Amino acid sequence: MSRPTTTRSIPSVPSPASTPLIPSAPEQGRRQPRWRLTAMAAALMLCAAPVASAAPGTTPGTADGHPPAHGAAPLYISDYSDNTVLRLPPGGGAPVMVTVTGLIRPTGMVLAPSGDLYISDTGNNRVVRVPGDGGPQSVVPTTDLSRPIGLALNADGDLYIADSFNDRVVKVPADGSGQVTVPTTGLLHPNGLALDAAGNLFVADFVNDRVVKVPADGGPQTTVPTTGLSQPTGLAFGRGGDLFVSDSGNDRVVRLPAGGGPQRTVPAVGLNSPYGLAFDPAGALYIADFNNDRVVKLPVRGGQRTVPVAGLRTPAGLAMPSERAGY
Repeated sequence: MSRPTTTRSIPSVPSPASTPLIPSAPEQGRRQPRWRLTAMAAALMLCAAPVASAAPGTTPGTADGHPPAHGAAPLYISDYSDNTVLRLPPGGGAPVMVTVTGLIRPTGMVLAPSGDLYISDTGNNRVVRVPGDGGPQSVVPTTDLSRPIGLALNADGDLYIADSFNDRVVKVPADGSGQVTVPTTGLLHPNGLALDAAGNLFVADFVNDRVVKVPADGGPQTTVPTTGLSQPTGLAFGRGGDLFVSDSGNDRVVRLPAGGGPQRTVPAVGLNSPYGLAFDPAGALYIADFNNDRVVKLPVRGGQRTVPVAGLRTPAGLAMPSERAGY
């Protein structure tokens, strides 16, 4: 089977000719002005055949001899252009493909305490659940999703989905009562999602260059104070409640202190359209560096490393077991 052609952009997915694609960042090397909604009709369609995953333990490549680049927890990476999800064992070692079939352009992921992995199967307009006990995959029961991206789970096991092309966020309750739409205002292609310790939902509002907060108590939506965001994508909370945002249009990740202090730029160099974010149990921050075909790690004590994964092509989503984040 031939490999799908890599497109150097923020994830776009197959779609009918009448449906525009997810907003895309410019090609590598091209700077401001960034793409905006009015250019959607001219976007090219992407085509890719689903790639069947290997059996558990099968490696898609060999270790490259580097020391372990992640901590004592598995790291999951959605390999957007190859239509697969990889699992890096705790402490390093060769990656293995997660046993899941039929994915097209996987993006956001979230890992439940049970070990179940949820994957936004963006090109198929669905969310897939891969049980942690090795059981067969299933499709999360949803209605009329269009290009789902970001995912989040609350303490009760309710699943939140950024239903990007419907400009909304939906909630799938764990009790099976059925999908509901989260009350929001003015979202345009919501992307990454994150929940804080109090259960408040944060949404990366991609086209509006902002992050919004939806209170858990049902209060009105607010805009998180930020400076100069451009096409925010991934979100993650660190120690003490600081919010980290992939500011993809500016090729950086920013940190928003929980106490409302000044915004800071995370010390990561050479990023190109960063996407998903995750923390390991030791508090290190991981960044899916989408257009550089790599994942980078920023340890708590400083420095930057590239996680040794051969053959990545536009990694989008990251997931690790839920632990108290550090950094």
